[in-house]
Amino acid sequence: MKKFCADHKFTDVHVDKYGNCVCHIKGSKPGEKILFDGHMDTVPVPDPTKWEHDPFAAEIVDGKMYGRGTSDMKGALSAMLAAAAYYAEDLNYDFPGDIYVAGAVHEECFEGVAPREISAYVKPDYVIIGEASQLNMKIGQRGRAEIVVETFGVPAHSASPQKGINAVYKMCKVVEEIKKLTPPHQDGLGDGILELVDIKSSPYPGASVVPDYCKATYDRRLLVGETKEGVLKPLQDLADRMMKEDPELKVKVSYSKAEEKCWTGETISAERFFPAWLYDKNEDWIQNIYKEMKAIGLNPTITNYDFCTNGSHYAGEAGIKTVGVGPSLETLAHTINEYIELDQLTKVMESYYGVMKALLK
Repeated sequence: MKKFCADHKFTDVHVDKYGNCVCHIKGSKPGEKILFDGHMDTVPVPDPTKWEHDPFAAEIVDGKMYGRGTSDMKGALSAMLAAAAYYAEDLNYDFPGDIYVAGAVHEECFEGVAPREISAYVKPDYVIIGEASQLNMKIGQRGRAEIVVETFGVPAHSASPQKGINAVYKMCKVVEEIKKLTPPHQDGLGDGILELVDIKSSPYPGASVVPDYCKATYDRRLLVGETKEGVLKPLQDLADRMMKEDPELKVKVSYSKAEEKCWTGETISAERFFPAWLYDKNEDWIQNIYKEMKAIGLNPTITNYDFCTNGSHYAGEAGIKTVGVGPSLETLAHTINEYIELDQLTKVMESYYGVMKALLK
């Protein structure tokens, strides 16, 4: 990205503590700031031999480029950089406002955490998310929370289980009660799902030992306006009630926390709570983008992402006007033989050009 910016007369490039790469073109007059957001990280390739094409060679066959990250989402990020360069060059840099293209890190594990540094630096008026949308417009998404439920028992030899308290048996009862909870519903985004995705006990392996610890992880899909406290409350109320009914039960409810090392050496960490967001498709700025996309021959639908994106920060946390426009099929992300159609790549670049025409006035 830095090399591309040097070759195409970008104003400057900023690399922050996490390693996000923020590329900037300054217009000749004051105006709005547009931020195009794409993440540089990808999910891994566990077994390259299962691919028909080398996952790191970017082979082009029958109009498709194959490789890890082509769809999710180095293709869109490349198109953003190209569109910004073309737009500035075509207007001889005589336009109002500022164009930023951000290559974000660690999106695959922390949607919206690294972008906190990006938005603090840029302070954008608009954000364009480049996640795959098959050239349609995305004006919202459900958020995501990872909730941990823990039960604590007393260890004992499994030959004398009555001397201990089995944390797994206790967890089984808690899980059954959680199944009875009904998450909220919201028009436009649907149901706030609460689904058990993982469960493990300790010690493991536990031969001849009554487990004294059990941990269950839940995926909770969030709706607009839901808070950390509000999402946990039904689970905490359930836990408090069950502990009052069963003096042997000890249960804790919390959000999962995680951290990873960035390529800069900085540690990025966060609770796994990434808010939802949703805009009205009739808002003027959305309709202005829609008209520009129609003008280049596209016929986008206006809908929502099914998955979580960096929009969780920009729109969900920071309240910045955000829309998603990306190339490729949403179903190609993380798959074997991931690819992007070159036609989609070209058209999304034209779409980003249209976004700048719509918003930089």
